[in-house]
Amino acid sequence: MSDVADIATALAPVQGLSPFRASLHRFSQNRLAVVNFFILALVVLACFVVPHLMPFTAEDADFENLSAPVNLLSIHLFGTDDLGRDLLLRVLDGGQVSLALGFFGALISVLISVVYGATAGYLGGRIDDLMMRFVDILLSVPFMFLVIMINVSLSDWLGWWLDAWLGGWLTAKNLSLFIAVVITLWLTPAVIARGQAVSLRNREFVEAARAGGMSSWQIIWQHVVPNSVNVVIVYSSLLVLEAILTESFLSFLGIGVQAPAASWGTLISDGARELETDASLLLLPGAFLALTLFCLNYITDGLRDAFDPNER
Repeated sequence: MSDVADIATALAPVQGLSPFRASLHRFSQNRLAVVNFFILALVVLACFVVPHLMPFTAEDADFENLSAPVNLLSIHLFGTDDLGRDLLLRVLDGGQVSLALGFFGALISVLISVVYGATAGYLGGRIDDLMMRFVDILLSVPFMFLVIMINVSLSDWLGWWLDAWLGGWLTAKNLSLFIAVVITLWLTPAVIARGQAVSLRNREFVEAARAGGMSSWQIIWQHVVPNSVNVVIVYSSLLVLEAILTESFLSFLGIGVQAPAASWGTLISDGARELETDASLLLLPGAFLALTLFCLNYITDGLRDAFDPNER
């Protein structure tokens, strides 16, 4: 009885709101999750705003301050690397790549998984079997092996034409890394979305839409997909974690983000090689990565509690 009372108490203040708004209200009541959300927002703002406020860029070399130590009274607060580049600015600049890949990769993966899973679950029959067997085949391949295989294959295929007319950070290797992460991340959410679609296809509002003359695709887009998003949204926060970790790991191995772009993974890899001479080259990007993952972990817990009151 106490569990039922706890759930009723959690839902009481949000009666009259839509399920999504009610979930957001419950999330706002989780102080730990909200604090970590604002900390993560500050990290994101720092990465995308501070580099534009500095009088120099992350690639500008200060030859008078090569390998400068941490000095809070200097313009280079956390020192410079062996080429005289500001370390804090390089970490913030690299954070743009890691965070963009993490958030946009997760967003695209969620969109693909919800549409794919909702379509398979609603249509059922042979179409469902074929679509989900394809997912099962991809899930049977070890995750990291699949990412590396797709990344290497696509970079070779894209390289012969993409690098010829696109410059800067958008190289074939960087684009293939993004595609590889997206392709591998959407699989598990698709299974979750498919299960939700199976439970929805015989609900009263779907039956009413079907009786009203709506086609299967109209029902999928207007009813099944919107009602599957809430189930997948909790898992999507884990996708951000997974995308950032995957990018960092591959970049650490040297097969991820390629120059001239930098990411937290490449900076950690560079810092590991210089650990004996300058530990700050490893500790600063490692601290930013750890803080981001720490905040995402608590935000994920808050989203789980908010979107599924039975978990409370």
